[in-house]
This record gives sequence, C-alpha cells and structure tokens, in this order.
Amino acid sequence: MTRAGVMLPRDLPVDEVLDYARRADELGFDELWVVEDLGFRGGIAQAGAVLAATSRIVVGIGILPAGARNAAFAAMELGTLAQLFPGRLIAGIGHGMPDWMRQVGAWPASPLTLLEEYTVALRTLLRGEPGPKAGRYVRVEGVVIGEKPEVVPPVVLGVRGPKSIALAGQVSDGVLLAEPAAPPYVEASIGHLGSRELEVITYDAAVVGADGRGARDLVRPGLAAIGEPDWAPHLAPLPFAEQLARHRQASAGPEEFAATLPDEWVGELALAGTPDEVRARIAARHDAGATSVVMIPAEPDRLAALDRLAQVLPR
Repeated sequence: MTRAGVMLPRDLPVDEVLDYARRADELGFDELWVVEDLGFRGGIAQAGAVLAATSRIVVGIGILPAGARNAAFAAMELGTLAQLFPGRLIAGIGHGMPDWMRQVGAWPASPLTLLEEYTVALRTLLRGEPGPKAGRYVRVEGVVIGEKPEVVPPVVLGVRGPKSIALAGQVSDGVLLAEPAAPPYVEASIGHLGSRELEVITYDAAVVGADGRGARDLVRPGLAAIGEPDWAPHLAPLPFAEQLARHRQASAGPEEFAATLPDEWVGELALAGTPDEVRARIAARHDAGATSVVMIPAEPDRLAALDRLAQVLPR
C-alpha cells in the first residue's frame, strides 16, 4: 500500500512541535518523520513525545547515525517505543553526515562495514534474539533485550550511494531516500536495492498552493543545497543532469543556483504546485516504486502549511 507522510522540521519552535504532530495526525497523514541532526533535537526523544501526543500516525526516525549509539542501547530504546506504541514506529539508520560525525569523533574508517554490522545487530536484538558474533565495530555478542516488542519496527537505511543502497537491500527492511527523490532516482535506487518488495521511503521539499508557479517559487530555497557534490547520486539519473551540472557551475552560490533554476526543473525536483500537480508528482513517485512519499514543508510558517499539504491526501 502506498503512503504519504510529512516531516517534522528540525528547527520547528519547540512550543509548536506537539501541536504540529497532533495536526498531522488529525489531517490524515500516514506518517510523521522526525529528524536527528547534530545540534538540533534527538530523534528518539522526539519520537517518544510525538507518539504519546498522537493516536494513529506512524512515526519514523530519519535518521539515527550508526556511529552515535551503542547498538544494544539503541535496540533497547527503539524496542521500548515499539512496545508502548505497537505498529507505529519505523527506525531509520544511516552513516550520518561525515563532517558532523568527524566533529564528534564517531566517523569510522569503514562506514559501510559499521553500517552493515550495526543494522544486523540492531534487527537481531529487536527480534529478541541474542546479539550476533562480534564484528570490527559492533560488539553485542550474546546480548538479549528481554523486553521484546510484539510488533518489531522496520529498520530502513537512510543512504544515498549505490553501494550503501545495495547494502540496505541485503540487511535491512528498505531504504530512506533523502530529497530530491524524483522518479528516475527512485527507479535507479530500486535497481541497486535489488527488490521492489522492500520499503522505499522518499523525502521531498513541498509547497501546495492555488498558484502553481508561485508554489514552486516558494520551494526554491529548499533546493539550494542540492547543488553540492553530496547530492550527485540523486541528480545523475535525471534526463537534465548535465544541464543541471552546468547550471551549478555557472551559479555564484547555492542561493543563486536555486533562484535561477528553470520552473520545469523545480517541478521535477520538488513536490510543489497546485493540489492536482502535487498529487500527480506523488503518484509518479509511487509508480516509480516508492512505498511512502514524505513531504518537507518549505514555507516559513510550517504549521499553517500542513493544512495546504493535506489537500493532496486521498479523502
């Protein structure tokens, strides 16, 4: 079943967080994704708070960096949430941003090895089984988390490149694709994943409004970062990838890059436009293989934007 979700912005004022979660629940979004970025708010703490404040919505954590927490203690935390709120949790795990992880002394010599060992250990422990044999980085052999959740939460990997996505297909329940996740990138990622039966969750900056072009202009700041090299895997499958690269090289910086993107490209790189236009963009991502499409509110007033984003949900 295809789903539609919304992100809880990492910098949302703290006094709006629970109101935002409750409103997303009331409006009928299938999922609410919380963010863990260094210097902002913790993913597990946010997930616990918004799960307790809502009654129905599934909460995803996107993402917990593998190098930041011992696998056994992460399993204990996630298992507790899954026990208290059965069937309402998805755990996203990833490498973390290299600069941040180096800053806190947690970037490994082999990020792929760490992520593989961590994911296998975490899923094993969440099933209530003894921890696997010690590896290069993860050592939880024989550990048992006695408080086994009745519904084991899916563990998906928030990764970008082909090797990491292929690993997700081997050791996890699926993949979380950061923005922009246009249909060609979704299809290419599923090719690396090796299966359309796994979770494929996508993020995209989103604005919904009566004026389609006006909505796309509002979403432009949310596209500024994609001119940076880290986003190359997202852009390579696009039919206009070469033109986009030349546009980046000709731009004075991220702001100019985003401000001068052709309207047609903005439409491909974001979920922005009239309700009908955005509904069609979401459907295209589902058709490409996404199981869940998550909208990132790109307007300054994110709480008010929820009602407009909800116009694209099936009634």
